[in-house]
Amino acid sequence: MSVITAAPAPQPGRREFVALVAGTLMTIAFAIDSMLPALPAIAHSMGVTIPNHQQFVITAFMVGFGISQFFVGTLSDRYGRRGLLLASLIGYTIFSLAAAIAPTFELLLLARFMQGTTAAGARVLTISVVRDKFEGRAMAQVMSLASVVFMAAPILAPTMGTLIIAVAPWRWIFLVLAIVGLILWTWVYLRLPESQHIEDRRLINKAQIIQSFGIVLSDRQSVGYTLALTFMTCSIFGFITSVQQIFEQTFGRPQLLAGGFAIMASTMAVASLVNSRIVMRWGMRPIGHYGLAGFTIVAAVHVVVAALGHETLVSFVLLQSVMMGFFALSVGNFGALAMEHVGHVAGTASSLQGSVSTIAGAVGGSVIGQMFNGTTTPLYVAITISGIASLIAVYVAERGRMFTSHGDRVIEDDSWHIG
Repeated sequence: MSVITAAPAPQPGRREFVALVAGTLMTIAFAIDSMLPALPAIAHSMGVTIPNHQQFVITAFMVGFGISQFFVGTLSDRYGRRGLLLASLIGYTIFSLAAAIAPTFELLLLARFMQGTTAAGARVLTISVVRDKFEGRAMAQVMSLASVVFMAAPILAPTMGTLIIAVAPWRWIFLVLAIVGLILWTWVYLRLPESQHIEDRRLINKAQIIQSFGIVLSDRQSVGYTLALTFMTCSIFGFITSVQQIFEQTFGRPQLLAGGFAIMASTMAVASLVNSRIVMRWGMRPIGHYGLAGFTIVAAVHVVVAALGHETLVSFVLLQSVMMGFFALSVGNFGALAMEHVGHVAGTASSLQGSVSTIAGAVGGSVIGQMFNGTTTPLYVAITISGIASLIAVYVAERGRMFTSHGDRVIEDDSWHIG
């Protein structure tokens, strides 16, 4: 209980706040991406005989991550953000240790599922904290700046995993994740105060829950952009579950996974930085909409390249890198747009939106991953379809008014402006 009722912390400066937001979000990326180079070793040591089943190490985490988000936001709207975030980080640390000592593949998947449930607190509560302090374009700017730091995780995590398994058993990856969780818990405890206003606390009862969910689900913009994020999550998760096998089986170059993944992820960091610089001027909608359109077009081009037999490691990395950049431009702004009208129930909104997009995205992405047949064609056909579905969701949410900045809110707290 002392974790939930932790003493107040001093207010961090704006740069430290962005770094702290990025750090808590990085727990998710490290828990996923550091596994990629270790999947064959995990499968071999635990007697997994069907190659595509090694993807379940990623899927188990994502399913737990999605389910837990459904509850965390509602709890935070009642009890606040900080204490629950501290509890989540402690849980993340404990279940990282549990995964490190799991004796069977089934128990490893259970530990990964629980690790995902606790990591969900980092996602939901961190976004809720940002929404407590910002709205509209200002929120999109802060999330984009945080994403620049956050995107170091996809760049560094596979390399970290590769280095660890080069000198130690794969179980040490989970020990490192536990250490990261403990460091973040200490940082939050010492430096992050409660962000929710006491007057925004909402009782947990059937009527209040129904009311809060009704607010989120009755908002056309919230629902539309949540669906768009869901399809985008499905596409990127399909890529993540397949990428290790693509490097190993399609191109026969598993040793290049860390470097290739870093190149592809780096474009996301660049795009997030660009978005943070231009979103206040150009607006969330045109940037996000053009980003989504570009993502879908490049995916379709990739289908043609793969189907005609012209796919090479270079074309794969190049086209996926461009797609990742467009992905970052769209999802950063779509997340802010999904939250824009529901700030007074930010915890519930972040919880519901995150849970739906993650669970559906994890299931859909797992289906895509299981379709892997030694080529990249099934992956990019599925990603193209996901991009088209996202465009339809956005079109409906905006009542056909695409690629304009109509309705963008620019209200912000000047004391927190990040220029």
